This record gives sequence, C-alpha cells and structure tokens, in this order.
Amino acid sequence: MKSTKKNGFNAQAFLDSAGLARKVKEFRRREIIFSQGDPAKSVLHIQHGGVKLSVVSESGKEAVVALLGPGEFFGEACLAGHSVRMSTATAVTPGTLLVIEKNEMIRLLHEEHRFSNRFIAHMLGRNIRIEEDLIDQLFNSSEKRLARALLLLARYGKQDQPPEMHLPKVSQEMLAQMIGTTRSRVNFFMNKFRKTGFIDYNGGLNGGLRINRSLLTVVLHE
Repeated sequence: MKSTKKNGFNAQAFLDSAGLARKVKEFRRREIIFSQGDPAKSVLHIQHGGVKLSVVSESGKEAVVALLGPGEFFGEACLAGHSVRMSTATAVTPGTLLVIEKNEMIRLLHEEHRFSNRFIAHMLGRNIRIEEDLIDQLFNSSEKRLARALLLLARYGKQDQPPEMHLPKVSQEMLAQMIGTTRSRVNFFMNKFRKTGFIDYNGGLNGGLRINRSLLTVVLHE
C-alpha cells in the first residue's frame, strides 16, 4: 500500500531561520544592503528592522520609493527576469534579513503552497499600496501625505501592531523624499502635529517618534 506524505512545511519557521540556499544577515543602521545596478541573485525577507528602497536618476536626484518593515519581502524583481537591482536598499534601523537565493525561491514557489500563498498575498498587498501611494501623491495635500506616511511607517492597521505605535528615527529629508515636498514643509507639519498631540518626540524608542492614532483624523479630514 502506497503511503501518503503530509506536507509539514512551516513557512514562518523557514523565514525565521538559516538553512540550505538561505542565510540570515545582520545589518547596521544606514548600511547598504544592495545598490542600484548590482547583480540581482536573491530575494530578501525582513525579520527585524526597517529597510529603505530608493532610486537615483541619471541627473543624480534620489527618490525614496518604499520603507519596509518586518515580514516584508523585497528584491523580488529577480524572479521576473531582472538581472540587476533596480533600486538601492539601505537599512534604516539595525536589523536582520533572510537572504534567499533566486533558485531556492523559485523552488519554494513551485513546491510549497503555504509559502507561495504567503508570498502572493504579500505581492498583492504591495500592488495595492503602490496604487494608494500614487493616488495620495496626485490628489492629497502634503500635510495629508505626511500623516499617511507616518501612520504607514508605524505599521498602523497591522495585525501585530502593539498598543502604542512607535516609529524608528527617520530624517525629515527622507520623509520629504517620500511624499514629494521640501524639508521645510515637513518640519512645519511635524511641529504642527507635535503641538496638537498627534506625535511625541520624547515618547519614541531609541530617539524615534510615538504616533498617536488620532493622526488618522488628518488623513480622513476633507
């Protein structure tokens, strides 16, 4: 009689540990993980910390395209045939990443349905976020864009969100690049948010910010 083998694959355990064709790497704050134009040979998963993705134009102008947190993947363009990195990835906080070799990632997507379902859900969520970012950029004021960016960076609405939302130290220059405005405008609105109690500079961890859920009113206000 032919025995059946149950699939005991644990996607979370896989993402939490090193192993064949994957390794865990630690990064310091501001350390470059990969640069625009580097060979694209792996997909990365954030275990702890935060990562900034940015691109530089031919004229040398830099734009921040995403700030990612724990549980998110990046570098997946290599699966679509890209041979070089299309952006630069920089650690915005100390953290650890799981680096999965491209061939191993392809195998997982074909053979491990629990893993592929999780990755597809991540990609669909990323696409929705990109569409929302574009709408935000086109139709909302810089004040609303900043409020939304702060809430997203603090992981507002995530299932693993703690009772208080804390944001690691992020420069005003980076926030300005994210929302498409000047540093002086970001400084003006950050001071306004602080005075109204939406944010607290002294309540954050490691010199960061504490975000009050009431900041959502700025995003929802017509």
